[in-house]
Amino acid sequence: MVAIDARRRNDPLNMGWDVYVRGGRENTGLDVLAWAQEVVSRGAGEILLTSMDADGTKAGYDLELTRQVAELVEVPVIASGGAGNCEHIYDAVTKGKAEAALLASLLHFGELSIAEIKDFLSDRQIQIRK
Repeated sequence: MVAIDARRRNDPLNMGWDVYVRGGRENTGLDVLAWAQEVVSRGAGEILLTSMDADGTKAGYDLELTRQVAELVEVPVIASGGAGNCEHIYDAVTKGKAEAALLASLLHFGELSIAEIKDFLSDRQIQIRK
């Protein structure tokens, strides 16, 4: 598994995302889409993709980022960064085409339970692990 931290570029002439390191503080200058392809070519079997722009906002995952990476590579992509409710998780696996979604603070602070999330997704015909 390879973890990729991404930030959207603020350049309208060069749209896309860059790969960041050191907790999202240092730009590597690598394009996320190119890097995702590279790590898969080197043997990565899964990508944990975190939108540093959305992380901690509870406003939802960066669905465009997740979808573009998921459509580009032939390995599972896990969406990370931005979950605020069950609908966001649903959107990550449907609109974002992620195989899974990572969330932390919603569970850590008791805002949602695993049972609530599983029930919500199951009610919407999303296959989940029991």
